[in-house]
Amino acid sequence: MLTTDFTPGTPSWLDVAAPDVEAADAFYTGLFGWRSLSLGPEHRDYRFCQVDGRTVAGISPSRGAAAWLTYFHTPDADTVAKAVEQAGGKVLAAPFDIQGQGRMAVFADPAGASFAVWQPGATRGLGLVTEPGSLGWVELHVPDPGRVRGFYESVFGWRIEDLPMGDATYPVISPAQGGESSAMAGIATLEPGDEPHWLPYFEVTDCDATVERAQELGATVRATPATTEGAGRIAYLADPFGARFAVITSSA
Repeated sequence: MLTTDFTPGTPSWLDVAAPDVEAADAFYTGLFGWRSLSLGPEHRDYRFCQVDGRTVAGISPSRGAAAWLTYFHTPDADTVAKAVEQAGGKVLAAPFDIQGQGRMAVFADPAGASFAVWQPGATRGLGLVTEPGSLGWVELHVPDPGRVRGFYESVFGWRIEDLPMGDATYPVISPAQGGESSAMAGIATLEPGDEPHWLPYFEVTDCDATVERAQELGATVRATPATTEGAGRIAYLADPFGARFAVITSSA
């Protein structure tokens, strides 16, 4: 499961890029009950979103398409950048410092899915996970899951194991340094017409009620709530700008 231990290779931050920060703020605070804090014009109005004073996500202004970006913890962003290139990925934004807060870089895997790394400075990472309103899981959606396994194993040293699910299997990702209960992500086959992406799952107390509220706030339902054995009740959404995410009420 996800933790805030900041183990190398685990999700440690995420933010949504939106063309209208105020509108995105209104949507997500209205949906999850977040409180947002702007870092001011010197940080382009980047916002920290919090639950009970603990940061669960960020909102970033964007001139491009709206999308969620998952960041994985690393002690050395420059080393990861070299590993990405050697493994066949692309460096979309070379490592750079963010005014003492940390060092980051953005990449694309061989299938084209974007992800980032975060090397902590003053900002270590997320302050809350797996609780209502916070990140509970991340999932890579690509046309051919087998094609990217070697890439991520090389870059992060991940352990990827196939979990039987009916007549199929679901690749489950654990960090190299994690134990048996350290699974924190999975890999799914991309739906036709979609672009490869990393999808964040947010934990909620009532999946169905959250979907209803999301629709009231202008979201698009990409897949209605359904129960997945061993996981919980899950729905797939897109915010008013098109950024995709999922909500889950996990099984007890």
